[in-house]
Amino acid sequence: MSAEQVVNDFIAAVGRKDQDAAMALVAEDCYYDNVPIGDMRGHEKMLEFLGPMFRSKGPVEFEVLRQACTGNVVMNERIDRFEMKGKALALPVTGVWEVDDGKITFWRDYFDNGMFMKALKGE
Repeated sequence: MSAEQVVNDFIAAVGRKDQDAAMALVAEDCYYDNVPIGDMRGHEKMLEFLGPMFRSKGPVEFEVLRQACTGNVVMNERIDRFEMKGKALALPVTGVWEVDDGKITFWRDYFDNGMFMKALKGE
């Protein structure tokens, strides 16, 4: 499976809230950096952070607007839609992914935390 297909399948699994299918595409020691919130390594830490999204009542969607792939590196520009604290959010995100041996080994997302905080406040 290509790096791009692994990332696309991960995004689709997140959209279905299929935590097991999503995490099956992630290396046990994956490095995940959610800039500007912080970084973490491994399934357990990722699930602590992402778990509420998988368990939320509202929909989760990573709408990919643009995507490029070179070798094992995938970059995408997305709109991430999800609910948090009872508010529907739509957040522009840029993601950088590395895939090795069919598993995501590196994932870094960049977004504007100020925009995120305003959206949480309903501004």
